[in-house]
Amino acid sequence: MINKRLLVKNLLAHNDENSFYDKKRFINIGEKEGKAKFLKHVCALANSNPCNNCFIVIGVEDEENKIVGVDFFDDSKIQNLINAYLDNAPLISYENIPFPHLPENKVVGLVTIRSNGKVCALRKNIWKYYGGSVFFRDGSMSMPKVFDIQLKDTNSQTVAKIEKQASNNIELTLNGVIDFLYNRHNDLQGHYKVFKEQFVVCWAGTTKKSFDKTYYSRVDIELINEQVKLFYSALDEVEIIFNNDSFSIIEYVHIGLRNRKKYYPLEQVEISFFDNGTYKIESTLLFSPPQYDKKTLHHIYNTNNAILNKLKKKIPLRPHDQRDLKNLPATYLVCALNGFEDARNLLEENRWLIKDHNREVYESLKECLRILRKVKYS
Repeated sequence: MINKRLLVKNLLAHNDENSFYDKKRFINIGEKEGKAKFLKHVCALANSNPCNNCFIVIGVEDEENKIVGVDFFDDSKIQNLINAYLDNAPLISYENIPFPHLPENKVVGLVTIRSNGKVCALRKNIWKYYGGSVFFRDGSMSMPKVFDIQLKDTNSQTVAKIEKQASNNIELTLNGVIDFLYNRHNDLQGHYKVFKEQFVVCWAGTTKKSFDKTYYSRVDIELINEQVKLFYSALDEVEIIFNNDSFSIIEYVHIGLRNRKKYYPLEQVEISFFDNGTYKIESTLLFSPPQYDKKTLHHIYNTNNAILNKLKKKIPLRPHDQRDLKNLPATYLVCALNGFEDARNLLEENRWLIKDHNREVYESLKECLRILRKVKYS
């Protein structure tokens, strides 16, 4: 079992970026350029490492190797993105790794890439890269290659040594449980469960009972053995179900117009644990979006567009505009789920404009984009 926090430290200590790992301050797969660059790096790393895992570490300042963290990135559908754009797509996972010195909502992103042993290539055009392009790592750079395309095993022994150095032990596990329950979440109701005498899952949150079910808000869930944050949200409500073999998270999202919002199940993530010391994570989209009158939505959509135009032109917002701005991400979300294709693009394109104007609205915008991303890649 690999302690992912130790793995990140060992990767960062291994000189600079090279042919089996890359590091980024952040990634943005919501925009075409950011998505294209991410796909290029995944393709290049997979082709340069046909026999071993390779990695992208996200949330690190490039020059000083300083760990600064990024927002928790909940994207269980990232494999779907890779499959859509790459031929001979590698297996890929994105994990959120907490570090003690980072704020509660910040983590280090760890992308693990495993080649299928065949040459990986772009399936179709994206941004300035053409379909059919093949990339390899040249030192710390991901470069296109058009001749002498051959997969070679050059890093498997080095990576195996790094992964062995990051092996977990009982001291790290116990320290992780104590830190989670008594330091990071001493103001919340904390729980832990041991699976198959090997795996420890900790979770904490504010509980609320409704009929025969218990729901959690301000939820943090972590697989302690591997130092992987499985779920984090200060907004959503979550139902947790477990037995001796599995641990399930059902996430609910609060969606609607104005004050007429309801909770809808979004996704179920189930972790199954096995006697041979392995586990499997499977996610199932449960979401069925609410449908609204198109005439009403056109009015809301045009109102939101008018507010964005005022922000761009630096025209002061009136009190009713401020109220509409507060609801803008949520109402754009409803529009996007009801067939207004440009609503999502408007959220993406104006996220920094909104961030500069109102940080609270920006946090709501990020949550709405997260929901749309999950729905899109399902």
